[in-house]
Amino acid sequence: MQSIEALVAAIAPLDAEKMAQAAQHIDGLVKPLNSLGRLEALAIQLAGMRGLPPLGDLAKEIIVMCADHGVYQEGVALAPQAVTRLQAQNMLNGSSGVCVLAKSNQTTVLPVDVGINGDPLDGMLSLKVARGSDNIAVGPAMRREQAEQILLASAELVKQRAAAGIAVLGTGELGMANTTPASAMISVLCGCDPHEVVGHGANLPPERLQHKEAIVRQAIRVNQPNPADALDVLAKVGGYDLVGMTGVILGAGACGLPVVLDGFLSYASAIAACQIAPAVKHYCIPSHFSAEKGSQRALEHLGLQPYLWLDLRLGEGSGAALGMSIVSAACAMYSQMGVLAHSGIDLKA
Repeated sequence: MQSIEALVAAIAPLDAEKMAQAAQHIDGLVKPLNSLGRLEALAIQLAGMRGLPPLGDLAKEIIVMCADHGVYQEGVALAPQAVTRLQAQNMLNGSSGVCVLAKSNQTTVLPVDVGINGDPLDGMLSLKVARGSDNIAVGPAMRREQAEQILLASAELVKQRAAAGIAVLGTGELGMANTTPASAMISVLCGCDPHEVVGHGANLPPERLQHKEAIVRQAIRVNQPNPADALDVLAKVGGYDLVGMTGVILGAGACGLPVVLDGFLSYASAIAACQIAPAVKHYCIPSHFSAEKGSQRALEHLGLQPYLWLDLRLGEGSGAALGMSIVSAACAMYSQMGVLAHSGIDLKA
C-alpha cells in the first residue's frame, strides 16, 4: 500500500488547456453565452480532470463508509446504536434512502464496513480494523496508525473502482452519533467555537443540544488535536467513517476523478482532505447545503458553493446521489447539445 505522501503527490492540477478547449466548445453550443450558468462551469471543471474519459454517460458510484462511535455512550444520539448495522443491511438490500435516490439516476451504491460494532454482514465489503472508534470524550478515537491504514485502504478502494470503470465517485457515511466527531473536527480545523457547528443531528431533542456541545468541547480539551495536522485531528476526535471518506476524496483526486460530496459529515472529511492535499479541492463537487448547523461555516472554509438547497440531513450519501444528476446534466449539455456553427443560427446578427 502506498504512503500518504505518494497519494498526495499523485494529485495533479486540473488540465488548463483542456479546460480552455471545453470553454470554447461550450461557447459554441446552441444557446446564449453563459446561459447555463454554473452547469457550464462544472463541465469545464470536469473537462480538466485528467482521469476522466470524454464527457458523456459516465459511470457513477457512491461509497458509503459505515462505522460506530464510542462517543455514542455519552448520550449524544437518539437512535439505538444497533441502527448502524441494521441500516447497513438495508443498504445491502438496496432499500435505504441513498439507494433509492441513487437508482433514480443510474448510480450504484457501495457500502463499506470500516468499523461497525458487530459481526461482519454477509456480502458487505470490510476494511475495518476495530468494532467502532473509542469514546472521544475520554481519549482518542483511534491510534494514528489505524487512521492512516483506513485512509490509505479507502484511497486504494477508489483506485480499484476506477479500474473497474467508475468515473464519478460520491461520498457517504453511516454511523449513529457521528455528527459529534464531525462537529469536533470542523471546530478544530476551522478554528471556530463548537457552538457555531454543533447541531441536532438525527433529531436530537433541543434540551440535549447543550450536552452534545459540552461533549464536543470535552473531546477537544481531552485530546488536544493539532489543527495543523489533519490526520491527528481525524485520529483524535474523528471516526472511522470520517477517515474513510477522507481517503475516498484523496483517492479520487489521485485518480484524476471527480468526487461528489454529501453533507455535513462530508464537509468535515473534505476539510481534512484539503488540508492534507490542497490540490484535491479542484476535484470536489459539493452537492447540497446540509440542514445541519455548522454547514455554512464549513463550506466557507472550503470555499465551495453547493448546487442544491433542499434542507437534507439524512446523510448516507443521499445528497450526493441527487448531486449526481447535476454531473450528468453537465455532461449531457457538453456532449449532446447542438453546435451553433451547424445550426444555421447566428446569435451575433
